[in-house]
Amino acid sequence: MSATHPPIGSLLRDWRQRRRRSQLDLALDAEISTRHLSYVESGRARPSREMVLRLAAQLEVPLRARNTLLLAAGYAPAYREEAAPEGVRAAVQLILDAQAPNPALAVDRHWQLVAANALVPRLLEGLADAALLAPPVNVLRLSLAPGGLAPRIANFAEWRAHVLERLHRQVEASGDATLADLLAELRALPAPPQAAPTKPALAPGGLAVPLLLDSPEGRLALLSTTTVFGTPVEVTLSELAIEAFYPADEATAERLRRLS
Repeated sequence: MSATHPPIGSLLRDWRQRRRRSQLDLALDAEISTRHLSYVESGRARPSREMVLRLAAQLEVPLRARNTLLLAAGYAPAYREEAAPEGVRAAVQLILDAQAPNPALAVDRHWQLVAANALVPRLLEGLADAALLAPPVNVLRLSLAPGGLAPRIANFAEWRAHVLERLHRQVEASGDATLADLLAELRALPAPPQAAPTKPALAPGGLAVPLLLDSPEGRLALLSTTTVFGTPVEVTLSELAIEAFYPADEATAERLRRLS
């Protein structure tokens, strides 16, 4: 057992409970006996490297946390942890630029801005609090802070609820203390003066909550999508997400074309 990590058994138990799975359920999927899993969680048995990785895969543990599990069990990490190499950064930028004239950005696991296409700076011009744009830029803080985009979001109460619920789910799924602190911070932020509750502004067809954002070209109705890399084997790449925003109506599409 590593001296710098909790016992492997308690870490696995924490992940199993976070995923709301019973020992029987996990043991069946991992093709081991419930007794053996119980011994591993209680510290009476030391799992093999293969067993740690198999259980982590069944529990959908993030790659960074899988390395922690391996270290706690006395094994070397399986996944590289390094800044994204130049080739990866270039590929991410190509993906972002291909979204034009729609705004798109890439964020890390803590919602810090990694890259953006040319449309994003246009939407951030003239913010009241320029300090929000000082690296590292936290995208969620930027969107909900009174000195950030908040005064420009016409359906702020609705959008804030969406952002906080999404972040809450991330905290529950990951157990990440930094995300938990961010959630508490964002919940405490004051709302801009105009952010009174309004009638929900669903996108055409009532299928999604749009972001109603005022821009130099007029109000934009934007639908957000999230893209992650499907088969990463490097920690940093596995934690990158691309957030792209698409027009919910033709008027928004035309305004985005003018902005670009």
